[in-house]
Amino acid sequence: MDFRILEICKERGITQKALSEQIGLSAVGLSKAINGNPTIGTLEKIAEALNVKVSDLMKEERNAASLTCPKCGAELELRVKE
Repeated sequence: MDFRILEICKERGITQKALSEQIGLSAVGLSKAINGNPTIGTLEKIAEALNVKVSDLMKEERNAASLTCPKCGAELELRVKE
């Protein structure tokens, strides 16, 4: 799962270090949570600190996939027809 935590921090002018201090995690701990598999408890703390819903922290998954053409190297996006 990908997260929008850093995007939201940037939008609000909050540094990763400031967020980590606010939720009681080390900067390394927050980085691991953002880039790894955070617990729901950590996500709830982050969402509360950023004043958003937990679901707002997650990137929307689209009904699309991409592949790279082996001949020309172009990236092609495949979409699911709805």
